[in-house]
Parts: sequence; structure tokens; C-alpha cells
Amino acid sequence: MKVFIQVPCLNEEETLPLVLKSIPRRIAGVNEVVILIIDDGSTDRTLDVAREHGVTHFVHHTRNMGLARSFRDGVHYALANGADIVVNTDGDNQYPQERIPDLIAPLLAGEADIAIGDRQTHKIAHFSAFKKFLQRTGSKVVNFAATTDLPDAASGFRAYSKESLIRLNVVTQFSYCMETIIQAGNKRLKIASVPIDTNAKTRESRLFSSMGQHVVRSAEAILRSYMMFKPFVFFATIGLVMLAGALIPFVRYLILIGFFRENAGQHLQSLILGVALLIGSLLSFALGVLADLLRTNRILLEESLERIKEMQYSAPSQTALRSGVSAPAKPALQKTTTKAPAKK
Repeated sequence: MKVFIQVPCLNEEETLPLVLKSIPRRIAGVNEVVILIIDDGSTDRTLDVAREHGVTHFVHHTRNMGLARSFRDGVHYALANGADIVVNTDGDNQYPQERIPDLIAPLLAGEADIAIGDRQTHKIAHFSAFKKFLQRTGSKVVNFAATTDLPDAASGFRAYSKESLIRLNVVTQFSYCMETIIQAGNKRLKIASVPIDTNAKTRESRLFSSMGQHVVRSAEAILRSYMMFKPFVFFATIGLVMLAGALIPFVRYLILIGFFRENAGQHLQSLILGVALLIGSLLSFALGVLADLLRTNRILLEESLERIKEMQYSAPSQTALRSGVSAPAKPALQKTTTKAPAKK
């Protein structure tokens, strides 16, 4: 059993030592623990600090690519080097790395495919009441879209089994947190929640510049993911709302000319509005049918992609395992922006 602990970093030279010192090097039931630093375009001494603490596995972005891309590239590196479980924590020392054994316990026991650390946000002192409200609301929305029951859907302290990562596909450019939960829920993967206490705040989040931006980007990711799995429900709901809206001007028109004997020509605007809403409703249902057909095609493509991943990650080269460099399974993979920096 091989566990990769990946740490996405963007200028974390001050907090990274705290993270690396608190990561357990030995875990019961695990043969090997590997630390992977994902350098997302750092301009400080993040890489040097990591090397000074004995880290030998790196994924390097020459410029900032974002959290979702960092997660995706880290997962590819870990799986290509034989990972059975991939744990994700943060370089700002927000999460208690000493709880990693508890986090992966449900996966080792075969009780879950994914485990997420529940930060118990209601207990976090530096979270404002508004931020706590947004966290609760966001988790409820994600749970609705994923048919799950998770108290902290935004937590980035997570453990994924190899099998779950083969089935998940991160397409967003913002944050993988919401998207992977919605995908996992709709693909019937089991997700466990592990209560944790967070460490003291070290800095402001670099994922977003304001709370408003975070809400908008998160809502966009949730909506896109929901539409991927339930497109007909989405468009049919819009169609039903527009159909109900069309009935209002139609009924008003009939009442005015039927009961009050008013001139029909004076209320053509109601008739025009009703027809417009009715056409919009029919178009929504038609889009729902087309989107559902595309969903079927996407499922078939994802199943093919899963088979490709299984073959790609089934036998990583021994050279890659010794050197810490991603196995060159195909020439095209070498064209990505990730690379292992040369050792000094």
C-alpha cells in the first residue's frame, strides 16, 4: 500500500516547514508514504525549503495554473508512480496533517472510496457568521446536486483511492472540491466524513480575491457539474417554470375577454407574452432531450477513458519509481506544463 500526500504550493516558504514536519512518515497498514510538492509557479524559496526537508518528488508549473490544475497534475504524477491512495492537504498549514492516518482509515478498511475532513466550520473562530452561513449553504447545494450528506463540502483535506481517481475527471479551472463531490455522488462512489480541528490561520486565501468572487465561481462549478449529470432535469425544470408562467397571461386574457367582455385587441400583449413563454418552454424541453443524448455520449467516452487510465496506471515503470519522475507512458504526455525540476 503506497500513499502519496500531495501539497499544492504557491509561495509557501514560511508555512511549508510546519506542514512537512507534521506529516506522518509511518502509517499503520501503509508500506510507503511519499510527499509530493506541487509548485504552482512559486517565486520564493518554496522548492528549496521542500528539498531541505527531504522532499524528492515534485510537480512544477512555470506559471500559476490554479488549484484545480495543480490537483489534476498531482494526481497524474502520483498514479503514474504507483499511488494506491492520494491525500491532498494545503501548503498554508490549515489542516492537521497528523490526522492523515484517521483520514485514510475508511479507505484502508474498504469502507469508503473518498474521505473528506470535516473542519466543523461552526467552531472556527476566524470565520465570520456570514462565511459560516455560506459554507453551510454551499454544502447543502452540493449535497443536493450530488445526493450526498456531507457537512463540509468545501474542505480540501481529502483522501482518494486509486479506483476513485480513475473514475473522476476534473474539468474546472477554479477548484476541484465541489466538482469531484458531485461527480463522485452521481457515480455512486462512497464518501466518508472525518471530523477534524483546523490549525490557526496563517494567511488569507489565495484561491479568490473576495467572498463574492468565491461564491460566483463556486456556483458556476456546481451548476456545470450538475448539468453534466442531470441535464434533462435542469432544462425540464426551466421548461416547467416557463410553462407555468405562460399560463398566467393566457388565463388573464381569457378572463378579460370572457367574463368582462373587454375588447380582445386591447390585451394582445398578454397573448404575445404567453406565446413567447410557451415557445421558450418547448425549446427548453427540446434542449433537455438533446443534452440528455449528449450525456449518454459523455458516459460512453468516460468509460473508455477509465479503461485507458487503468491501463496507463496499472504498471508504472521502475525507473519512474526510483527517480521520482512521471513515467513517460506516451510521448504526448510530455507536452504538459508539469515537469520535475532538476536537482541541485
